[in-house]
Amino acid sequence: MRKLRVAAVQLRSGIDPAVNRAAAMPLLREAASAGARFIATPECTMVLDRDKSRMLKTIGSAQIESELKAWGSIAQELGVWLLLGSGSIDAGNGKVFNRSFVFEPSGKVAAKYDKINLFDVTLGGGETYRESDTFEGGSQAVVIAGPMDAKIGLTICYDVRFAPLYSALARGGAEIITAPAAFTVPTGQAHWETLLRARAIETHCYVIAPAQGGKHEDGRSTYGHSLIIDPWGKVLAHLDHDEPGYIVADLDLDAVSSAREKIPAWQGGRSFTGP
Repeated sequence: MRKLRVAAVQLRSGIDPAVNRAAAMPLLREAASAGARFIATPECTMVLDRDKSRMLKTIGSAQIESELKAWGSIAQELGVWLLLGSGSIDAGNGKVFNRSFVFEPSGKVAAKYDKINLFDVTLGGGETYRESDTFEGGSQAVVIAGPMDAKIGLTICYDVRFAPLYSALARGGAEIITAPAAFTVPTGQAHWETLLRARAIETHCYVIAPAQGGKHEDGRSTYGHSLIIDPWGKVLAHLDHDEPGYIVADLDLDAVSSAREKIPAWQGGRSFTGP
């Protein structure tokens, strides 16, 4: 039996990477003390700032490189695998990549993932988002071998609406899929849990979804309500608020293959022609 204890940390990041890291540390320590061997933080953990020029100035400094070293040192200090849900990394063209980093317990970066699907939406009521104005989309799906050789697929936030990406990760061997996010309040209330449970059921993967929550320094509000879901769609752990905190769950990795044997739809259906 392959058992793995994991944690999702909920944050309320602002515009200063060092301040954000300091705010996360007590929760990371608590999660590690609770026995979590894999800990995940939300999208925009490093910096959450809608002011493009200010954010570009922040991430264009040498501070970002030192911040990444500091996050690696945290993984090493705690002796855990650590997903930095995302940081903004200069793409060299006036835009940035929204990039996840996975650190091994040694502090070494084991994997990186650039968010593929960018949040370009008009929600109404004056609420419009154009991530493509600031961010450069990625193009490579990523599955890595993590603790206990667990296969972990990486996604970020808006990716959760794109089932083919999740299906590709499952077919690529993923047993766990991470979905760090900074969901808006309206879309979070309407779709957050439903989408995450659907992706878990479709892929028969565990889904770990650490979220940003509350009113942020740049004026944005995010939904919170971090979740850990099993391959049958059952919610194993849930924060029912938008305050900083963490949740822990024990994953039975053998349950993935068991669920897939029962309902093999995750492999994909029959081919067909379009309407």
